[in-house]
Amino acid sequence: MLWFTETIVRALRKLAAGKRKAHLALGRQGESEAYFYLRRLGYRIVATNFRVPRDRGEIDLIAWDNDVLCFVEVKTRTDDSFAPPSAAVTPEKQKHIVAVAKAYLRRLPGESRPPCRFDVVSVVPATKGQASQITLRKGAFSWSTGRRREPGFGDVFTRRFRRDTRHLPRFR
Repeated sequence: MLWFTETIVRALRKLAAGKRKAHLALGRQGESEAYFYLRRLGYRIVATNFRVPRDRGEIDLIAWDNDVLCFVEVKTRTDDSFAPPSAAVTPEKQKHIVAVAKAYLRRLPGESRPPCRFDVVSVVPATKGQASQITLRKGAFSWSTGRRREPGFGDVFTRRFRRDTRHLPRFR
């Protein structure tokens, strides 16, 4: 039954392609390809294009992979001759995804947070009789993406009052 739904979505996408800009249509095509790819892998999709009002970021797909909640970023390119599409998930983009993921988790009922993971799906659509190239990178980045750790009180204290022992004699 999944193949039937996928066929209908592809047909509707072709009908609507003329009304959108090319890069937006390519992005939507990649997201639907990734959606069906993840469904075939056993993921249960719970949200698509999730946004929060105060953040510029968006999470393309939110899904359960067994008991792990996955926040999935989908990147689509017409070809991967220069770099894989996943290379476009920059540290800045990762920060936005993490911020939106935190907002999503705050909306979940219960007190404990489920185990989470950030995945990236790269999509290169089919051309001239070839199948689409879809690559899934599980755990592509983590909650602490590129963020420098702020020094705490203990760090400042030990740095300021640490003894420099290089000049002292060594006893055996």
